[in-house]
Amino acid sequence: MARVAVIGGGISGLGTALMLGRRGHTVTLFEQDARQAGEDLDRDFFAWHRPRVPQAAQPHSLLAPVRTVLRAETPDVYADLLARGAREYHEFDWFGEHPPHRPGDEDLVTVRTRRIVLEAALAAAVRHEPGVELRRGCRVSGLTVREGSPARVSGVRVGADTHRADLVVDASGRRSPVPGWLVEAGCRPPVVDNQRIGIAYLCRWYRLRAEGPRDPGRVKTGSAVPFALAGVFPSDNDTFALHLVLSTGDPTRAALTDPAVFEAAARRFPATAAWLGLDAEPQSAVLAMAGLDNRWTALTDDDGPVVTGLVNAGDSLIHTNPTFGHGAALGLLAAQYLATHADEVAADPVGYHSWTAQALRPWFDAQMKSDRLNAQRLADGAPSTDRRAAAVAACAFDDPVVMRARAQVRHLLRPADDAYGTEEVDRHVTAWLAARPDFTPRHDGPTRDQWDTLVSR
Repeated sequence: MARVAVIGGGISGLGTALMLGRRGHTVTLFEQDARQAGEDLDRDFFAWHRPRVPQAAQPHSLLAPVRTVLRAETPDVYADLLARGAREYHEFDWFGEHPPHRPGDEDLVTVRTRRIVLEAALAAAVRHEPGVELRRGCRVSGLTVREGSPARVSGVRVGADTHRADLVVDASGRRSPVPGWLVEAGCRPPVVDNQRIGIAYLCRWYRLRAEGPRDPGRVKTGSAVPFALAGVFPSDNDTFALHLVLSTGDPTRAALTDPAVFEAAARRFPATAAWLGLDAEPQSAVLAMAGLDNRWTALTDDDGPVVTGLVNAGDSLIHTNPTFGHGAALGLLAAQYLATHADEVAADPVGYHSWTAQALRPWFDAQMKSDRLNAQRLADGAPSTDRRAAAVAACAFDDPVVMRARAQVRHLLRPADDAYGTEEVDRHVTAWLAARPDFTPRHDGPTRDQWDTLVSR
């Protein structure tokens, strides 16, 4: 069994430490923030200033891999997550009555919750796990590295102390200092693929009133116009978030941080207007997040691993912007792999690096491709002219066969080309278009002139 040091106590770090501990490994988890989630969810969520985790206050929907990994590895954590208010939503719930079951349909479930609820459930389990020592308020300041070809990481430094480990897992997030430490130690630099995303992301949180309306009816959770996206994240304990996405170069972006302007804009999209119509109580200011990027940090290059005894996971390995909500899912998949193969990875990380390239990298590449198109479209403000693509998107909400394909892609279960590229899906989309000969790509929101007028007011 391996001695493992995990750097970072976010979702990926907590999940990695917990799964390793339950498989008999000796784990020490280092988290520099002394505060932990779980004592008061609302206070932790709305009043905890977390500059190193800017996504913590943004809306989340936990995709299928989160649920499947937790149910397989830590069913008590999943039960606790639901007990704390998280809610399951099956993609076929849109239709009211589910179609005949096919293998895999049981996984097409989103867990609707704030990130803090999952953190709290994981943290509670880690605190009670005998094989895991959680050191909060404990900042790792460097690595201990033995010379070699490649060099080997043999532990971490915490101030003047050294903590030895057979394997170090970097789960310290998108701002990880580990690549810099490796270069300082004389290792070859990690290979970083980075794509800046020219979009701004703004959200505001609300809570349904105890005596007020609770259901917006059958309304999609997303709306779009050529220059902006709008959406709703139903969440735990009667909370929900509205979000708007637009180009960082849009001159109206700054005005949207005014709650009145934000709501005026949100009321022009069917998705967000329906939820605002529930007369919910605002719980936050408008929370903006920009400077977004997609980044892949590989601790291996054409010559093999740049170091042994160290791997990265979560946002330290693969960071994508929040529009697809991949972060927690990809982080827990990596945690599961590490827990299952820890001794092998400690001896030689090649297998882990190969697995990440095969299992995780395609989702990163797909996100980059989508973001390039979205950033260009939002910047140009030009409507789509691809009738077939628009039909696929619209048809999913009328046809369970196409919805299944959409859900498989969304939940990281099948690549888009595989899910949508079947003869069955093609036949259903063709039939849907044949029944609607006048169909053209449409947008469900304000025109540019309407937007500029309401924002300027």
